[in-house]
Amino acid sequence: MPPAHARTEAPRKGGRLYEIDLLRILAAVSVMAYHYLFSAGAGGHTTMHFPHADVVARYGYLGVDLFFMISGFVVLLSAWNRKPGSFVISRIVRLYPAYWVAVTLTAVVSVLFSQGKFPVSLGQYVANLTMFNSLPNIENVDVVYWTLWAELRFYALILILTLIGITRRRVTIFLWGWLAATFVFETGILPHATDLVLNTQFSHYFIAGMALCMIYRYGPNWQSFLIIAVSMGNAIPRAVGFADRVGNRYQTDIHRAPVVAIIVAIFVVMVLVALGKTQGLGRPWFAVLGALTYPLYLIHAHIGFIIFERVGPHVNAIILVIATMLLMTAVAAALHYLIEKPLAPRLKRLLQRFIPDTPPTHAKTRS
Repeated sequence: MPPAHARTEAPRKGGRLYEIDLLRILAAVSVMAYHYLFSAGAGGHTTMHFPHADVVARYGYLGVDLFFMISGFVVLLSAWNRKPGSFVISRIVRLYPAYWVAVTLTAVVSVLFSQGKFPVSLGQYVANLTMFNSLPNIENVDVVYWTLWAELRFYALILILTLIGITRRRVTIFLWGWLAATFVFETGILPHATDLVLNTQFSHYFIAGMALCMIYRYGPNWQSFLIIAVSMGNAIPRAVGFADRVGNRYQTDIHRAPVVAIIVAIFVVMVLVALGKTQGLGRPWFAVLGALTYPLYLIHAHIGFIIFERVGPHVNAIILVIATMLLMTAVAAALHYLIEKPLAPRLKRLLQRFIPDTPPTHAKTRS
């Protein structure tokens, strides 16, 4: 029998976390409700308004915050023991096939049916296909694509970890360093350009998600819990500031108390997931719907707004919202089953010809 300390160092092994899929579903639905029941009317994209529902739906944008924390958790989990080339390929295969189709579909619908509300130029469309259009400050084809730029910057940091070699100790050092750099940036000492790497508006979610991954792999430990606590302490004021900007944009109130409560709830629920306290809630069918959340996120916003504007005057508003949500879910299913699943293995084989599977600098993976 190995010594006690060796048992605590050994990573846990488990099946799919179906409760993560459930959280993805809840996050996607909350973001869609935010766009359809609040921002579509408040932003002038449609004449439809839902004065009773929008007082709740206006907080649905915080589903993105949950997405970021989930990403920190699952991306580190999937990158562990991967070589850099393999990690890059996995991210390209995961992100781009559905995205290319979603950008194209959104651009075509916008040009043909938005009556100039969502103009898309050829150059803008081509730049968006790269997913790096924010770097030269080229506008997104759909408003929701801004989150992808935050994700890509996070993936770049994980890629650096795979080049170094991911171990428990190195990840812990990395997380403390990223947290410290975030706080230094927030003091105004660092130049604004450094935020391109630090991603400080949302870094606390990625950092906390990675610390949760450490708890999931190796069990509870004080450093991971402290990282999560500090991250939450930073997340709350940043979320409040972000909420104030959302309220100013739509000239309405985004109350601070619900924002704080939702942020705290996100942290608490994700800690419970990492500790294995939510396994009884998981159901295999969650994975089916969870697989649709990414394409649903990509295609629902501008196309939904256009449907509301063109069809809204002729159909009951509630029926139209429900029908549009169902339609977008069906389109997302088509993207997943007709594009993502068949194209992913082909794209993976193609990329493996050109992207070397470079081993980490330090081959040892002991914690």
